[in-house]
Amino acid sequence: MDNLRWVTVVLVLIYHVFYFYNNKGVFGGIGGFDPDPTHQIQDAVMYILYPWFMMLLFLVAGISSKYALEKKGDKEFMRSRTLKLLVPSTIGLFVFHWICGYFNTAVTTVVNGESPFGDVPAVAKYFMYVISGTGPLWFIQDLWLFSLVLVLIRKVDRKDRVWTLGGKVGYAGIFLLGLLVFLGEQTLIADPRPETMDGLVNLYKPIAYFIPFMLGYWVFSHDGIQEKVARLHIPLLVAALASGIAFTIAFWGKDNTSPECLGGWLNNLYAYLMILAMLGCFKTWFDRTGKFASYMSRSSFGIYIVHYTIIASLGYTLKMYTALPAFVIYVIMLIAVLLLSPALYELLRRIPLVRWCVLGIKKNKH
Repeated sequence: MDNLRWVTVVLVLIYHVFYFYNNKGVFGGIGGFDPDPTHQIQDAVMYILYPWFMMLLFLVAGISSKYALEKKGDKEFMRSRTLKLLVPSTIGLFVFHWICGYFNTAVTTVVNGESPFGDVPAVAKYFMYVISGTGPLWFIQDLWLFSLVLVLIRKVDRKDRVWTLGGKVGYAGIFLLGLLVFLGEQTLIADPRPETMDGLVNLYKPIAYFIPFMLGYWVFSHDGIQEKVARLHIPLLVAALASGIAFTIAFWGKDNTSPECLGGWLNNLYAYLMILAMLGCFKTWFDRTGKFASYMSRSSFGIYIVHYTIIASLGYTLKMYTALPAFVIYVIMLIAVLLLSPALYELLRRIPLVRWCVLGIKKNKH
């Protein structure tokens, strides 16, 4: 499960490189290298990864929450989650992530042709950078909220009866649970209004992501369920790849993060099959560790926390101040995010107070 988590985090880093330069209209990027949305074949990476990898992270987080609660209990669980999740995604914005907000604002200015802040005092701009610097931290904000709701649910279901029932799910039940994932995506706002918070609701997707989180806790934290999925890892992988190819072809050139796309049956079929395939394949092939895997298991959370600042700052600079070919820019960005993110994490975790604010770490230890 640790290997599955850190590998998925690495995929998030890779995804954000292609997302940053996409030409499919996905909000937040600086724009592509070709005005035709049917071009830029490299954007296929977004179609391949986006439907499932964040859902998988939430599902794995649900599984891990079950393990953690058995060891720590509710009170210590929430205390550790608050330090690890809430502190970096609130206080950390003021200490470090405002830098990412600065470049996010610069990107928005390029896309829209004017600054979103206008002519406001520097202090006001700083606070706007803080808000804009949230970026990928929406994930840990959601996760903290889900953890709190989970603890409240456990107070109602004190004997974990639903979890016990989840362990009895058969093969048919495992596949039918995919309908819950589909229903979760139907809660997105179909026509988000720019002047409202609709866009943030569709980004945070509280119900759509809470469902895999609780499926992880109630169902997939059972060793028996994981074994069942592992027995089908090859058929699941083949089916997932086939549906992923069909999905990419069907929606090519369109915004793959739009409610229309995310709510479609093909997107959800691919997402759920890929989640099951990843669980099964990692249970079968990667149930082992080593020095590198052990390091990544310990560090992937911190690497996730800091990586987008590197993408936003370097990505903006390369696009606006160089005339490098697109291929070279992608290579530089991929190398940078995969190497500089761990380096930046290692630097920040060695600075007292900063490591607490940005990474939720009290002491510099591994």
